[in-house]
Amino acid sequence: MSVLAWIALGLFVLVLLAVFWLIGAYNRLVTLRNRFKNAWAQIDVQLKRRYDLIPNLVETARGYLKHERGTLEAVIAARNAAVQASGRVGANPADPEAMKALVAAEGTLAGTLGRLFALAEAYPDLKANQTMAQLMEELTSTENKIAFARQAYNDAVMVYNTQRESFPTNIVAGMFNFGPAELFQVEKPEERAAPRVSFS
Repeated sequence: MSVLAWIALGLFVLVLLAVFWLIGAYNRLVTLRNRFKNAWAQIDVQLKRRYDLIPNLVETARGYLKHERGTLEAVIAARNAAVQASGRVGANPADPEAMKALVAAEGTLAGTLGRLFALAEAYPDLKANQTMAQLMEELTSTENKIAFARQAYNDAVMVYNTQRESFPTNIVAGMFNFGPAELFQVEKPEERAAPRVSFS
């Protein structure tokens, strides 16, 4: 074989290796993106469960908190805003604006639920209501599941973002528009804790 043939063969092998690396990097990014989207789906399931519990909670409290209509309406309005924001994130979990809107909506919802729980403490009959106690227990359990799902989602986002920002994979990410994913984190420390109420 001539020197020219060896050079041509060497270039062909290098191009072939580069193509295989490109395919591998692309597929790895797709896999990681699908993992964080799946992790979001797990959060979404728990958020929907919580959103479904809240109207029952408000309806149960309504009979006892007749003079607190504004608080009950605020809880429902905050719940509806959170449902809408969650739907936007579900459509594209990588959208940073949708995630920021959800974090804000979740903060408002946590605040209004906190006010509802504080009011409920002042009504002995409501505290003794079995339906209310059961709903609170389910809500607390759901909040814990949301916290675990959020952690899994944020871990998946971190792995994806690290991979897409690392050289030389960042070249592939840029070529094929693999944008950054947004973490689902609470910005205000008081919103980090799940709403709590004690009916003891």
